[in-house]
Amino acid sequence: MDRKTPAERFAEKVNTAGPLSLIRGVLGPCHLWDGSTNEKGYGTFWCDGRTVKAHRYAYEQANGPIPTGLEVDHRCRRRACVARGHLEAVTHRTNILRSTNHVAARAAVTHCPAGHPYDQANTIRAKNGTRKCRTCKNVSARASRAAKREARLATVEPIRPRTVPALERAA
Repeated sequence: MDRKTPAERFAEKVNTAGPLSLIRGVLGPCHLWDGSTNEKGYGTFWCDGRTVKAHRYAYEQANGPIPTGLEVDHRCRRRACVARGHLEAVTHRTNILRSTNHVAARAAVTHCPAGHPYDQANTIRAKNGTRKCRTCKNVSARASRAAKREARLATVEPIRPRTVPALERAA
């Protein structure tokens, strides 16, 4: 009884008749992993005495080791996909920005709600890393200072209001 190689065991757990990707530029159907998955939906595979992620194994079999500082991105956005054409080694930032989560949505915003651009000169970074519009902040600060000034310089009512007969006598 011959023992199967890891590549043969891997191939047995791949369904090559998966759905087509809905992402533009990703050609061919997804090859879905039918083996075990982790709690986040990524395929897991036992190889060389340890558990590896199935998409990382597929990428390494096709392209060699994953370069240092990069991670494997599913261009089709399906975590169970192991199609070699759908996997690409990218930086963590690129991987996050390609997704549809709230971080990617915020990073894609190029202007503040008032329409001012988020550029080098007009962007302030808050302590928590979020972007603030310098123009809007200045407008708000000016309005606040003007309101405080207006409250300090409010008209003072006379102690005794003048009555109509008193004004007639003065005339």
